Amino acid sequence: MRKGRAWFGNALKLGACMPLALVALTAQAAQPQSTAKADAKRFNELTKTYCVKCHNTEDWAGGVAMDTMDLAHASDDPEIWEEAVSKLRGRLMPPAGNKQPSQADVDAFVGFLETSLDSSARPRIGHVPLQRLNRTEFAASIKELLGVDIDAKAALPTEVEVEGFSNIASALGVSPAFLEQYMAVTRRAVKLALGEPVPKMAKVTITNGGAAPPTAYPLGTRGAAGGRGAGMSFSYIFPADGEYHINIPEEDYIDMGLYPRGAEHPATMVVLIDGVEQVRKQIGGKEYLDIADRDGPAGKKVILSRLSSTVQVTAGKHEVTVTFIERARSLSNDETGNGRMYQPVLQSAILVEGPFSPKGRSMNDTRAKVFVCMPKAAADERPCAETIGRHMATRAFRRPVTDADMKSLMRFYDAGRAEAGGFEAGVSEMVIAILSTPDFLYRDIPVSAKAGEARLLTDLELATRLSFFMWNTGPDEQLIELASARRLSDPAVMQQQVARMLKDPRANTLVENFALAWLNLDELDKVSPDGFSAAMRSNYETEIRMFLASVLLEDRSVTDLLTADWTFVNDTLAQQYGIQGVRGPNFRRITLANENRWGILGKGAMLLRTSYGSRTSPVLRGAWVLDRIMGTPPHPPPPNVNTDIGVKDGEVPTTVRARLELHRTNATCQACHGIIDPPGLALENFDNQGRWRDVDVQAQRAPIDAATELSSGLKINGPVELRKYLASHKDQFPTTVTKRLMMYALNREVEYYDMPQVRQIVRNAAANNYRFSDLINGIVNSDAFRKQGPEERKPTVASTVNSGPVAK
Repeated sequence: MRKGRAWFGNALKLGACMPLALVALTAQAAQPQSTAKADAKRFNELTKTYCVKCHNTEDWAGGVAMDTMDLAHASDDPEIWEEAVSKLRGRLMPPAGNKQPSQADVDAFVGFLETSLDSSARPRIGHVPLQRLNRTEFAASIKELLGVDIDAKAALPTEVEVEGFSNIASALGVSPAFLEQYMAVTRRAVKLALGEPVPKMAKVTITNGGAAPPTAYPLGTRGAAGGRGAGMSFSYIFPADGEYHINIPEEDYIDMGLYPRGAEHPATMVVLIDGVEQVRKQIGGKEYLDIADRDGPAGKKVILSRLSSTVQVTAGKHEVTVTFIERARSLSNDETGNGRMYQPVLQSAILVEGPFSPKGRSMNDTRAKVFVCMPKAAADERPCAETIGRHMATRAFRRPVTDADMKSLMRFYDAGRAEAGGFEAGVSEMVIAILSTPDFLYRDIPVSAKAGEARLLTDLELATRLSFFMWNTGPDEQLIELASARRLSDPAVMQQQVARMLKDPRANTLVENFALAWLNLDELDKVSPDGFSAAMRSNYETEIRMFLASVLLEDRSVTDLLTADWTFVNDTLAQQYGIQGVRGPNFRRITLANENRWGILGKGAMLLRTSYGSRTSPVLRGAWVLDRIMGTPPHPPPPNVNTDIGVKDGEVPTTVRARLELHRTNATCQACHGIIDPPGLALENFDNQGRWRDVDVQAQRAPIDAATELSSGLKINGPVELRKYLASHKDQFPTTVTKRLMMYALNREVEYYDMPQVRQIVRNAAANNYRFSDLINGIVNSDAFRKQGPEERKPTVASTVNSGPVAK
């Protein structure tokens, strides 16, 4: 072949770009040979006109020489031409400022290339290496198996991300220290789920770091009303049945020594377990003040003892609420008539002590997940333990358990059974062993016994891949039963399971771990504008989650993500958006009259994430549109290039647009910024906090100009026209979604040889207007999903780690 192929490795990293435009063409059936030859000749001439000037055997721009390549044999160079399709769809080539082909020519060329590549595609299946559960999958699996919530981000190491995803097999490394952390978390999770075989007395201080919302408290209490001294509401896992003391820590009762301000006025304190009142007592008032006046610091301990409450609680997770009956403001101990504020009785912590006089452990939700049987006599213990082991290991290993598996696991049971906790101690050790084995911690799809050939996944392997794709955890009993009966590989059965799984609450992981990661909206705290509150950031996070769920989990067309005329707001977010008539802190769905707020382009989360703390960034926003929406990411700036366009000391402030236009007077900068900046400039009416503006207050109130010209020559003005432009090419955005969704599902990067399957999935989904479930069904029924390819000679290395726009 062509010399272009040999040099293609550097071409994909080339900074020389193609123009910005969304082209969405449906690949047609192979054309007659005479027509195909005529088209090949036509497009060879087009490349000579627009491409060969740089991509030739003398200049080797990007390491590609198109003067040596013949489009009549495009299938000989699929990797090069797939990249060309991507760049043409995004109008990233020729570079901005150069002579451009017409949109009609670009559309026709893309259609020709896609048809040629699809009709002559040589079947090739990618390989997914041995894969460790990432921390999100580990936590979800523990939740499914034991019913225990793990704060994965706090307890386990950070994962390496590839294009925003943390579930890419080749990036999931392992170290001894890493495994030690996993094992420590596993032991703690089992202990929380099953309790201590021999319960120990403990004192645990619960802080009010994440204050409970008013809805967590009963009506008529200060908690429901909000404000200072509201109380605390939290979840707590009690290790055994028995008596527990609910106290206010001594160090938390402010000013209790010389003058107990928190007890100056009478109050009624209530303690509730799972919403049921357990304790009601009068506290504070003259008697408490007399004790403090008479006994001084010693009286503090007396008063604290009177604040202590005793409750009888069964083992397991319970909701504990400590609050106060709401009173008239004149009788409240929050303030006096003259408005002077006093410290409330309960500041920010609760001390839980116990168990006193433990009475064993009754059955609860978490224990029931493990103890599917309980022995009635000593002779029943070992058979029951085997039943428990088989049940737990089958779900944890994601396959039926063998006798050899059980022989190994029962050794751990026997070791634990010999300890003081007896049968339950033995079961605890066996469960820890199950959750510590490679069968649980790793997912492995063996390759074909025939070298170089792809292998069809077994139904059990298919069940595991499907479940981790849709739920981020192993298959449930229904999936395992279908797989064991070899029915899951039936496309009709698979479609039924996809519909069932999409309706399950566990499918919310498609919002949390797929959509937010794909859109780079999962870390809004990376941007902190002056005056922007944590409460508003939380509002943005809630809105974007609810919006994404309303499209994906309600199985709507994915194009609604661009065009939807609805969102979810509470009163403060509505005020931020200039929306009238919304009252109260609860989020509710509303129809948006203002078209500028339609779809994801009008959401505060996106507008905040693509800004800097001090200003907007058309470059970040334009790069986000190119990458996350169009699926045609621009290249980062060359190394050692100064990308700072901030106002220098002593300069007269100008608009960001004016500074960018000055920046683009350099032809080298224009080549890329002429592509990246225009879609970002169309969003300039939104400030760096996502608020609408007509003037730039940082540039002497200069009017905002959101008119722009794309590199293709198309003129647009503002977010409405940008959105309509992006949505006008019907299959472009669904192709972006499908490619990202396939990467997430396969746990590997999507390669050039996968693209014919991606396009076929999108074509098939067009009949139902690109409904989300149709994209999922297309993926799970594709060869890429149902087969394992041979091991790569050189494992795929992430082309972008923790990727995101880097140009400023």
